[in-house]
Amino acid sequence: MSGIDRKKIVSLLTLIAFMGAVQAPVFAKQSWFHPIVFSKSWRHPLQLLEKKQTFNVPKKYDTPLSPQLQGSVSAATISWRTFFSDPNLVALIETALANNQEFNIAVQDIEIAANEVKEKQAEYLPKVGLGFGGSYIRPSENTPEGVLDKIIEERNIVRNPDFNLNLGPSLSWEVDVWKRLRNAKEAARMRMMAQYEVRNFLISRLVSEIARNYYELMALDTSLKILDQNISIQEAAFLKMQALKQYAKSNQLAVNRFEAQLLGTKSQRFETSQRIVEKENRLKFLSGIYNEAPIVRQSEQFMAIPVDELQTGVPIQLLQNRADIRQAEAAIKAAKLDLKSVKAQLLPNVTIKAGAGFAGFDPQLLFQAPQSLFYNAIGDIMVPLINRKAIIARIQIADVRQTQAVLAYEQTLLNAYTDVLNQVSNIKNMQQAFDKKHREVVLLEQSIPIANSLFKYARANYIEVLLVQEEKLNAETEQVEVKMKLVGSRIDLYRALGGGWR
Repeated sequence: MSGIDRKKIVSLLTLIAFMGAVQAPVFAKQSWFHPIVFSKSWRHPLQLLEKKQTFNVPKKYDTPLSPQLQGSVSAATISWRTFFSDPNLVALIETALANNQEFNIAVQDIEIAANEVKEKQAEYLPKVGLGFGGSYIRPSENTPEGVLDKIIEERNIVRNPDFNLNLGPSLSWEVDVWKRLRNAKEAARMRMMAQYEVRNFLISRLVSEIARNYYELMALDTSLKILDQNISIQEAAFLKMQALKQYAKSNQLAVNRFEAQLLGTKSQRFETSQRIVEKENRLKFLSGIYNEAPIVRQSEQFMAIPVDELQTGVPIQLLQNRADIRQAEAAIKAAKLDLKSVKAQLLPNVTIKAGAGFAGFDPQLLFQAPQSLFYNAIGDIMVPLINRKAIIARIQIADVRQTQAVLAYEQTLLNAYTDVLNQVSNIKNMQQAFDKKHREVVLLEQSIPIANSLFKYARANYIEVLLVQEEKLNAETEQVEVKMKLVGSRIDLYRALGGGWR
């Protein structure tokens, strides 16, 4: 190959690679020497107004804080290992984070999202492949190719001129001029970040759910203990009433009433025992545990669990702490990048294709250079014409989706703010309710010996003794329930503030 031929080939490849060969149907009626002028409405047929997210909640909570909490950090920044001091509960949560199926499914979703980012990233890189192929094309004898083949065969120049082998690399590259592919890759990365926040949200929810069920199990154990104590009191009263009947100081009606009360309390004990079994199995399910061993806990400490006031911080800290808000924010960014990527499909698409290698009609001639060497280069600029309506429809869909993402973000933010308000109010009201209920239990405990003493000296009837015993049992049961609501409100406030995933 001469030096002049090499210069011509290099000049041709350079011209094709950087300018491209115009092949779009839209240019068919344009004169080749006149520049093509696009109107703005043709390039941008849609006037889309990008919806902006708003922080539509107050800048601070109106709830007054205790003096010792002023200026402290939000409780959400505390690790759940520090927030929950019970070592049995901490061990249960750690087991759940290792074994829970729903959480592990979310981890696999992150892996899928990470590979989608890699896929999108590879799309705007040049695609290079190595190919080896063979072909046999027998042309008609009434065509120039057929006449030429006949002459070649008659003169025995080549035995089989219709056979061809080729081997060599090929390249195809879509030049991402308008950042269509890069925006798609960035959108995939934002969705991966959103998936990370989904994982964090699941951790927060799993931690709070296990903690709530664990304390509910302790509350049921406490209720069972209260029932056993009341069964002992009611059995003693029932035996006393039977003895009084033998001495004609009572009647069968009173005996039946005391026995009915005792049977009702024993029935409650069986129901509570069943709830304990169900609660243990629920905790085992959440933790991914498959054994018959009971859940380790110290239920005798339940009523003494301190429920201190939590620092709520300010609403803007929800943006940093709440995983669901962070996930919604990442979804907005992904939706906006998707819209930009789809809009770029209306613009000219620049593609470069090139190939090189060896070709020949005989395997013995395949690697002879430079006779068997071939190379080609093509540059395309494609502008969509017929399928513009489909692209416009995709743009409108992407625009609606980014609007939905913004609305979902605002809804999530407002829900988080309201959730905190509800839990702050709940923890204060439940504390007051518990104090009042505790006073009620103390009074009724003092009333039982008084009622028995009055009944002994005929100053009160057996119905009053029954009522006091029943009211004491109900009050103690309700006290445990209020205590559980109080403990649960502290857990729920910690979760509402965005804690539990660190």
